[in-house]
Amino acid sequence: MPLSEHEQRMLEQMERALYAEDPKFATALEGNGLRTYTRRRVYQAVAGFLVGIALLMAGMVAQQIWVSVVGFLVMLGCAVLAVTGWRKAPKPGEQPAGLARRPVRPKRSVMDRIEQRWQRRRDEQQGH
Repeated sequence: MPLSEHEQRMLEQMERALYAEDPKFATALEGNGLRTYTRRRVYQAVAGFLVGIALLMAGMVAQQIWVSVVGFLVMLGCAVLAVTGWRKAPKPGEQPAGLARRPVRPKRSVMDRIEQRWQRRRDEQQGH
């Protein structure tokens, strides 16, 4: 259900108050969630890649081939995650790729559609 004009004004007032009280927190809440998620994913992949290098080296030092193989596989998997995460990350100020291709339509609530159907039926019944 859409917000009434009064509720929208109240929400805008609350947002302005939040910006006035704590602008750093407000801008953190406003950040692009997808960009933050992909950036975090890339950082985790880089950390995993470093762990893979450590496993590879430890396996070589301990002369345990299976530890080196596991380290290499961890490195490979993390490299793939980092590259795919980096490509999917939208640039600052840019819409995610999936949203840019879709035509922009005004969102209508379920109640608006039901009201339109009801109005159409009443108009049809009055016309007959």
